[in-house]
Amino acid sequence: MLEENKRKAEEAQRREAEEQLRREEQRYRELEELQRQKEEAVVRKKQQEEEERRNQMKLLGKNKSRPKLSFALGLK
Repeated sequence: MLEENKRKAEEAQRREAEEQLRREEQRYRELEELQRQKEEAVVRKKQQEEEERRNQMKLLGKNKSRPKLSFALGLK
């Protein structure tokens, strides 16, 4: 009887350790996924900013901070 109780206790302890390990592995996978999503968001944001910068350069002209306008049109 004592031997059986000891075996049951060891088995329960082993199952609990396996369950704990499974929970830790699941949490690790979740954290990896969150990290991957954050990194993808940073890449998307940089791409979007670059696209906006290119579009603005198209509107303003090559490497110009302001559009090229002549203010002397009606001064003569």
